[in-house]
Amino acid sequence: MANFIEAFQKVILNEGLYSNDPDDAGGRTILGISENNWPKWAGWKIVDRLASAKEMATNAELQNLVQSFYLINFWNPILGDQITSQKIANSIFDFGVNAGSNTSMELAQKTVGSYVDGKNGNNTLKALNSFDERLFVAEFALNKIDHYCDIVDKKPTQLKYLKGWVRRALK
Repeated sequence: MANFIEAFQKVILNEGLYSNDPDDAGGRTILGISENNWPKWAGWKIVDRLASAKEMATNAELQNLVQSFYLINFWNPILGDQITSQKIANSIFDFGVNAGSNTSMELAQKTVGSYVDGKNGNNTLKALNSFDERLFVAEFALNKIDHYCDIVDKKPTQLKYLKGWVRRALK
């Protein structure tokens, strides 16, 4: 079965430490957690009292909150512990962090040909766990890129993120 810590360590490398880009709909973001999407997250109180990115990167309390947040909000909803392939779990988890768990599961379900409802359940797990790992990762990457292109088509200001999103989809 897939391992959360391994997936988390890969995902956190894709997330920047801290940003506050006015074109980013998420607003202020720390380690991939956006304030506009998660305004009640307890970590914002810690971020507000830290003076520098270096302090944020080394604060143990903040790091523990981030890891717990990812487990509860992104790993558990995709039933990551029940996915047999670490690569498949990593890919669904990473995209869930970037686009939301439901969106990630919808694309995963589309990739394996199961009913698309954005929630992982017995039928989706069976399909994921019997699907060829290499084929899944390749097809899922294409679906992610298509998703990102749709975002840019709807909101051209997001074009500046497209290259990074595509790079992330291909990892």
